[in-house]
Amino acid sequence: MSNTWKQWEGQTFDGKFPLLRYLSGTEHCAVFLTERHDRERLVKAAIKLIPADQEMGELQLSRWQKAAELSHPHLIPLHEMGRSELGGEPLVYAVMECAEENLAQVLPSRALTPAEAREMLESVLNVLEYLHRKGFVHGHIKPANIMASGEQLKVSSDGLRRTGESLDGPGIPDAYDAPENVAGILPMPQPMSPASDVWSLGMTLVETLTQKPAAARVAERQDPQVPRSLQEPFLDIARHCLLLQPQSRWTVGQIKARLEGRVQIPQPQTGPSEVRAPSPAVQSAARASRPPAKRRSYLMPVAVGSALALAAVLAGPKLLRRHADVKQVPVSSAEEPQALRALKQAEAAPQARATKPYRPPVAEEEQTSKAPVPVPALIHPETTHEEETNTVARIPAGSIVHGDVAHQVSPEVLQSARNSIRGTVRVIVKVNVDRAGNVEDAELESRGPSKYFSRVALDAAQDWKFKAPKVGGRGVLSTWTLRFEFTRDGTTVVPTQEMP
Repeated sequence: MSNTWKQWEGQTFDGKFPLLRYLSGTEHCAVFLTERHDRERLVKAAIKLIPADQEMGELQLSRWQKAAELSHPHLIPLHEMGRSELGGEPLVYAVMECAEENLAQVLPSRALTPAEAREMLESVLNVLEYLHRKGFVHGHIKPANIMASGEQLKVSSDGLRRTGESLDGPGIPDAYDAPENVAGILPMPQPMSPASDVWSLGMTLVETLTQKPAAARVAERQDPQVPRSLQEPFLDIARHCLLLQPQSRWTVGQIKARLEGRVQIPQPQTGPSEVRAPSPAVQSAARASRPPAKRRSYLMPVAVGSALALAAVLAGPKLLRRHADVKQVPVSSAEEPQALRALKQAEAAPQARATKPYRPPVAEEEQTSKAPVPVPALIHPETTHEEETNTVARIPAGSIVHGDVAHQVSPEVLQSARNSIRGTVRVIVKVNVDRAGNVEDAELESRGPSKYFSRVALDAAQDWKFKAPKVGGRGVLSTWTLRFEFTRDGTTVVPTQEMP
């Protein structure tokens, strides 16, 4: 049907959407420029059409309806959706904001500058952090799905899916698809996860800076080759996104910490260009030590691949104009905190070692990363761990002030769900907290027997507030566990500060 989409230009679809111009399409879908009523005026929009039978159409509409409930300043909103026919062919459609330009239109002309790449990365990371917290994955981050709308960068939303769905729709897999999700690479493809989005983001980051994705070597079971010409922190981020093992990839929180300079990890300038697994020091500095827990799993087939590129509506490439006079931003500009200088001056009197291995906060990693000679990732890991443990011993007993809970949110539990409890349902959530006491990210450490109670506990944990612990008089990052106990009579939560 891809050869016949354009013939429908000028027709009116579903009695209200004029198909003004065919923008792009494949055999499985098409995107047209259209208009929709916004209050009392007509505004430009994009309409996506997908051939679908009754069953598949309902599933696709259900996914779009879930996506339409989401709201984020860097996410393309979906306005309307429904079912109709075109030339006797049953279709489902979604009407969305029409962007003026996407990155795929810019890259053939030039690569992004480091300042532009940083702006792009910040916007996409904010969207992914929001989606992952809500239990969604984007599914296909790539330049065509990163758009300019007005003065903002936005990410497509018509291909969103729930965490745990499979990449099993029409279309040919490409380099942006995480290898663990593609049939034929593994005997049994894994479901989509936040780590899948991280892989796509790594490929996109390399392409925006070099005008082509990283060289994939999936068939050889090797990590993709990341060009060493990339500036830091982009080189470090790309390397830790493009790891074949999804559990080894950085999380969105770790990428943000590296981009913001909260973690600085110098890379050796010699040696092979293959991506290596993060060293123990890198893993301890990163905020989350394992992939975010999967949220709810809705088994909906993917009716179509990622969003298609929306062609330019206004004359001239807006991204090029908008970024033409952007000042270059240093890619790494973190100074050593005063708290760390105070720790250096602390007395080295031996203290009792902790009963379990100590994981230093990101603030301490900033200190160790400034060492004159970086420790290679795979050399003497036991020495690195010993130095981290000795750091605790050098901290005077009175220099750490424990944090506290400033505001707690109780989960909203349906009475019908509470009535179904027999005994006590326990769920444990781990939250990473920034220096201001806000929750940066959360993951399930113990799910308990019920997906429902796991979800409401995870949602509630996002809104907790804390008084940040202090080291040397300054607030530092922290990690807490929240133990939720649900009974028929109510809910209790026991917070425990795990780090520092």
